[in-house]
Amino acid sequence: MNLFLRKPINAILTEAEEGNKLKRYLTTTNLTAVGIGAVIGAGIFVLTGTAAAQHAGPSLAISFVVSALGCLFAGLCYAEFASTIPVAGSAYTYGYATMGELPAWIIGWDLILEYLFGAATVSVGWSGYVVSLLKDFGIHLPEKICNSPVIYNSAAGGWEYTGAIINFPAVFVVVFMTAFLVVGIKESARFNNIVVLIKIVVILLFIGFGISYIDTSNWIPFVPANTGSWGNFGISGILAGAGVVFFAYVGFDAVSTASQEAKNPQKSMPKAILYTLIICTILYIAVALVLTGIVNYKYLDVPAPIALAIDRVGSSLSWLQIIVKVGAIAGLSSVVLVLLYGQSRIFYTMSQDGLLWKSFSRTHPKFKTPYITSIVVGGLAALLGGLFPIGILGHMVSIGTLLAFIIVSVGIMILRKKEPDLPRAFRTPLVPLVPILSIVICLGIMVSLPLDTWIRLIAWMLIGFVIYFTYSKKHSKIRKF
Repeated sequence: MNLFLRKPINAILTEAEEGNKLKRYLTTTNLTAVGIGAVIGAGIFVLTGTAAAQHAGPSLAISFVVSALGCLFAGLCYAEFASTIPVAGSAYTYGYATMGELPAWIIGWDLILEYLFGAATVSVGWSGYVVSLLKDFGIHLPEKICNSPVIYNSAAGGWEYTGAIINFPAVFVVVFMTAFLVVGIKESARFNNIVVLIKIVVILLFIGFGISYIDTSNWIPFVPANTGSWGNFGISGILAGAGVVFFAYVGFDAVSTASQEAKNPQKSMPKAILYTLIICTILYIAVALVLTGIVNYKYLDVPAPIALAIDRVGSSLSWLQIIVKVGAIAGLSSVVLVLLYGQSRIFYTMSQDGLLWKSFSRTHPKFKTPYITSIVVGGLAALLGGLFPIGILGHMVSIGTLLAFIIVSVGIMILRKKEPDLPRAFRTPLVPLVPILSIVICLGIMVSLPLDTWIRLIAWMLIGFVIYFTYSKKHSKIRKF
């Protein structure tokens, strides 16, 4: 039963305040920018076309709503936790307070899939847009240094060598963003604010100018008839599309990892989480409607669907082509930055609890950042992004995130029962209905993921158990409470 010892919430809060070596700089605006920085990226610039062409058609807008509902229900649970336990560990800390040490370790290990693998995934997408932009200016990078050296052939059931050496642009962006995180949260926040502003402006330009080029006949039928198999249009296509674009919302919970660097976390954390979801969902729905209105959904299965839509309009919007690519690169840059940030802060908190090596909680004497953790996380993400294709990484991210959402939703119900009188600056409404809806939607999306992804998740968890029982359990500080 020692595996399920809960860390007292009072102890968590006291440790966080007395032992906090991180600089408190972030306001509600900064935190919302962190959330938008993590969410507006690969989903809107890459996955919208695939989901429309293969699954939902014009009803992709509904798919975004379905995914948003799952995230909203989970977000309401996150908001209560973030206001009650404003500590940098996010879902890991929430699990420690409600379910005990082993479940907390499982969540922390699982979150690596969301943040570390997420940063690697987006870095591969960043690489594709950069290579495309450079080609527009007549600069052609050798394919051997712009692609993954291995791919997974599901038909053959094995890995294949592509002939490439490494995806260098993917490695470059991760290293560059890691350097920002080492220098300091203030500088990183300023950079993220600027980048978030750029990509929102680009998206608004596409929506604003694209509206006048919509051909409403492309929306008919709005929900294409199902072809006879699950996920190929119809209602099931909307649900399958929701599973694909769920990746678009990955990272909104990164807001909760910034608690110890927020000026007033009890008030600003819940606001930032909900603002992020509302703003991003509105933008996603608008882009989906404009995109499928300009181009028939059957032709949208391309790597850069927004760029294709601008091409279809013709010379009148040709000036927007380069701007969209620059916006996509900026958008993906901020996603990499925020995901690396979130992972490093989770490792920092786990290290303070004794579950990871002490060096992970060391802060830089000048910059006051967990620099060793940032460098380790950045190095691993660079390696993954440089070696593996986006499809393999993306599925791992989705299943890891969904599992974290489910555990947080369960945690809220447990916290309400065990700590009913605990002061809460924000309360999740309609408990247990909201947490249960979150669990049901997330489980439904998890079931739609390929079997290979589940096998990799199990293998990943087994590795985590080995580390926990050989190191973490022996060095845990929970026994002193």
